[in-house]
Amino acid sequence: MVSAATIVERQTIGEIETTAESSHSAVSWGAIIGGAFATGSLSVILVLLGSGLGLASVSPWPYSGASSTTLKAMTIIWLIVVQWLSAGVGGYLTGRLRTKWAGIHTHEVYFRDSANGFVTWAVATVLVALVLSSALSSAIGGATRGAAAIAGGAAQGAAQEAGTGRTATGSAADPSAYFVDAMFRSDTPNANATDQQVKSETGRIMTKALKDGELSGPDKTYLAKLVAARTGLSQVDAEKRVDEVFAQAKNAETKVKQAADDARKIAAKLAIFTALSMMIGAFIAAAAAALGGAHRDEGWGYPRY
Repeated sequence: MVSAATIVERQTIGEIETTAESSHSAVSWGAIIGGAFATGSLSVILVLLGSGLGLASVSPWPYSGASSTTLKAMTIIWLIVVQWLSAGVGGYLTGRLRTKWAGIHTHEVYFRDSANGFVTWAVATVLVALVLSSALSSAIGGATRGAAAIAGGAAQGAAQEAGTGRTATGSAADPSAYFVDAMFRSDTPNANATDQQVKSETGRIMTKALKDGELSGPDKTYLAKLVAARTGLSQVDAEKRVDEVFAQAKNAETKVKQAADDARKIAAKLAIFTALSMMIGAFIAAAAAALGGAHRDEGWGYPRY
């Protein structure tokens, strides 16, 4: 007689096969959910603690606080610590809280405990991701919009109207605007043009030059004429001022691109090390659940009478 089991019979030609199958699933959902909540809660606590320690270690003042290299190393180590502790605690609780399996081989018990620990880690990961998804989406969306605004406005923001020291306000949204301006250019700048018109045209010329990586000879000569007409400088001095302003604008654009590239590298490294730390967490959860299940079956921690 098999206790709590279902007898499955399958008749084939000349033989009858009988298999004993348990009516209960090997997945201990009660223990898994409890361990998952413990893992998720501890993960949030450790992440907040790590954020506090990280903010306390940095400083805006020069030669004060941790360096960027030290901060990166601390972040990587803390990611592993978070996964190690939270997954270990959650997995161990899962192993200790499940009911004892009777009538199965020790190897099967070990496998079930390990599998339940892995499922605990997976459920906890999904829960934490759901809780943090809105906050992460807002943060990433804000950073993306900010980066796009900086990159999009770098050319115009860095290109100052020659001779005035103020930012050019010309719009570069229309890709044909530059060519329309070039079609109606005159060797003698229009004295009746308003400051706004001059700034807009100058901004479009500078934007195209930054996009191409260089200021063409005709554009440079034309801008120098505009500067000379508006400031009273000689043509040579006006050309020199145009070169200086374009160099400043190009340098500002290069800095923006460098900052974006640095942010990309940091994000890539963070994603890779986060994935590696999560893989470590999955292994720790499975091993801790197997250990907790073994302690539960052995009555570990309790006196024997």
